Amino acid sequence: MHRIEAELMIPGQGEPVRNAAVILDGPTISYAGPAAGAPAAPDATVTRAATVMPGLWDAHVHLLGVRSLDLSLVPQLPVALRAARTTTDLRAALDAGVTSVREVGGLGVHLARAVAEGSIEGPAIYAAGAVLSTTGGHGDLHGYPLPWVAEVGDFRLADGPAECARAVREQLRNDAKVIKVCASGGVLSEVDHPIHQQFTLAELTTIVEVAGMAERVVAAHCHGKPGIMAALEAGVRTIEHGTYLDEEAADAMRECGAILVPTRTIVQEIVDSGAAPAFAVAKLAAIAERHADTVALAREAGVTVVMGTDLSVSGSDLPASWGRHGRELSLLVEAGFSPLEAIEAATAAAPATLGPQAPRSGLLAPGYDADVLVLDADPLADIAVLAQPAHITGVWRAGRRVKG
Repeated sequence: MHRIEAELMIPGQGEPVRNAAVILDGPTISYAGPAAGAPAAPDATVTRAATVMPGLWDAHVHLLGVRSLDLSLVPQLPVALRAARTTTDLRAALDAGVTSVREVGGLGVHLARAVAEGSIEGPAIYAAGAVLSTTGGHGDLHGYPLPWVAEVGDFRLADGPAECARAVREQLRNDAKVIKVCASGGVLSEVDHPIHQQFTLAELTTIVEVAGMAERVVAAHCHGKPGIMAALEAGVRTIEHGTYLDEEAADAMRECGAILVPTRTIVQEIVDSGAAPAFAVAKLAAIAERHADTVALAREAGVTVVMGTDLSVSGSDLPASWGRHGRELSLLVEAGFSPLEAIEAATAAAPATLGPQAPRSGLLAPGYDADVLVLDADPLADIAVLAQPAHITGVWRAGRRVKG
């Protein structure tokens, strides 16, 4: 048993509590509230901190084990090398206070097992398996002969409802917890346009239907409005990026109960560094300002927004690399969120991106997963401290201390 005493408790949802205590009883929380009302725990190990809050969720990451944002290099790297690199990425996430990730394309569906059995340290991984894409779509590697792309396990090309159904079932066979589709073009793919819709409505509907039979939801990569609207009509749970969201699309998202995972971090990392293929930098320049405005529009329209970064690079010295997750909170605040709202987007709101697969996580409340972090500072006074792992002095994952 572990007792955390803090000057400030941020529960993830609801108002902060001063002079608080959180008691971890094995993998779950048994108490979270005012210290004066905490039950006696004489045998508990005690930690004292300035702030205690739930561990962070990053609802859009990729475990690719690559050292650059040039996805054409993925087929040239041995899978064993890539997987080995991700072990450092997972450690960096824990050090940054991230205790759960929704991995929307990459090696995560396999690495999840290694983390769950304790073979490697890392956040809980809720993975999609391969990214589903149309031929020539955002998940295609346009510079390679088409048959070669089929050999790359991180991407799955599917055309027509029957092939889409099979592609979903292949991911379910690997125990994917969510299904990821590319409903529009993208930035890091070479010849498609971010605005264009890719899967047809019939294809998207089939993907959602087959996933739903296994109690999985669908995450839809969408920049352009046509893809956003088609994805919402098909019944997807989350819109990833959402660059060309407008008031009509925002209203549709709110009415459908769909969630926006905007991924401001990847956009800003590429803008700051230019560390991407030339075609991708040019595409991003055309959407960067609009993307920032979209996040503010979504908040004003009452759309649920959840933190996701789209980080995928291995190596803390490189742009868009794992460990930079906390930057997303500052970017949400720049878009108009209060620090408390940004923290809710990174904690209590995030499990819903998994639909029926959602764990009891993201809240400091009895019965919830004992995924907790403590800081030596107050993130409500300065949200940027969550982007500085040195301020995160302790992290617990399923009740076990993994940092500090």
